[in-house]
Amino acid sequence: MQNDELKKFTLQSFPFWVSSIVAGLLAVFYSKLFHWVEQLHETINFERAWWIFIVAPLSFFIAWWLVHKFSPTASGSGIPQLIASIQFSGQKNGSSNILKLLNVKVIIVKIISSITLLLGGGAIGREGPTIQISGAIFNTIYRFVPDFWPKINQRLMLISGGAAGLAAAFNTPLGGIVFAIEELGKTHLNAMRTHLFTAVIIAGLTSQLFLGSYLYIGTPDVPEMKGMAIIHVILTAIFSSFFGYLFSTILLKVIRWKKILKYTKQKAAWAIFMGLLFATLIYFTGNESTGSGKTVMVDLLFNENSSTQWHTFPSRFFASIITYVSGGAGGIFAPSLSIGATLGDGIVNLLNIPEFKNLIIITSMIAFMTGVTHAPFTSFILVLEMTNRHTSVFSMMLAALIAISVAKILNKKSFYEQLVEDYLSSPLFTPKKEKNKLIK
Repeated sequence: MQNDELKKFTLQSFPFWVSSIVAGLLAVFYSKLFHWVEQLHETINFERAWWIFIVAPLSFFIAWWLVHKFSPTASGSGIPQLIASIQFSGQKNGSSNILKLLNVKVIIVKIISSITLLLGGGAIGREGPTIQISGAIFNTIYRFVPDFWPKINQRLMLISGGAAGLAAAFNTPLGGIVFAIEELGKTHLNAMRTHLFTAVIIAGLTSQLFLGSYLYIGTPDVPEMKGMAIIHVILTAIFSSFFGYLFSTILLKVIRWKKILKYTKQKAAWAIFMGLLFATLIYFTGNESTGSGKTVMVDLLFNENSSTQWHTFPSRFFASIITYVSGGAGGIFAPSLSIGATLGDGIVNLLNIPEFKNLIIITSMIAFMTGVTHAPFTSFILVLEMTNRHTSVFSMMLAALIAISVAKILNKKSFYEQLVEDYLSSPLFTPKKEKNKLIK
């Protein structure tokens, strides 16, 4: 009896193990490619460089064209696509709808389109795309499991894929698990704990095997939250969460407005126009508004003399919006953190509190990301694991708690939730009769 149960458990776990290894390896490849392009940006000064008006529109157009031509569901972050796939699992025609969102073509187009966008300086991250890529790997391997194999839950497979993707992308295993529970699964941990933990551990270890046990940001010095610092943290959390809400609201409005562009020529013109708009912004502000923003975060947290200019926060804010709505592939996880960091530094300069600089920057990162995603635990755990600042755990938790309270007052649904609703009601996936049923 015990041997039969062990055999069944091993056979059920095997697809998760294989998927996790493949996802970890591909995450490493994607990470190295992304990092190489960002390093290239550091050697080039885009400020006052006339050729940015050629490079940016061209890269924005090619990134959009790749998505439009080969895989429309590879656009944007990738997290809404994975959440929609999880929603589709178990529904009528669910497998065919999931296949449109998570397949091998999506993986290839996602990587090439996002790197192309990044080559032009696009303000994007690789974390959201890595999550969709990992989900696509898990779904592809799930489809190849033979009929005689012990039954595997597709929904659990997709949730584990998303968690493994985030863990491998940020090197944050706890963040991957919390993200799966808070954002993907919204279900009790007991129902999925073994396979989920296994997927995260294997994908994370595979990534660490090649990249090492690194911290995404490092270990900055963060002062204790005492005295007036508590007031500053509370004000920062409120302020940053509001701007996170504003960021996601603008993104959503533009994405939905874009639906009036019915013809390919109109969409192509939009991508080129966004490229020109982005080039204009970079021409006057420089490299601080390009890429994921990781360099900006590290510089602010580790260089005492580093300080942002008055235009750094608004330029990163709008650079990320322009890049995302252009139609190519790219995420907003890392850009959200970098926007939050520049906003936090702006608050430090405005209030003239340099002694609390890193504390305010870190809490602003958490609060801004929470304002966008409505996932306070994920935001808090990610930043905690990125910085290894356990001494600041209570200030981080306080910022996350205040941020989600503000975010829920401003909008009950997160940016991702609203995009998922669009996917669920899209005629590309669902017959008209089933739209209302799926949304409910």
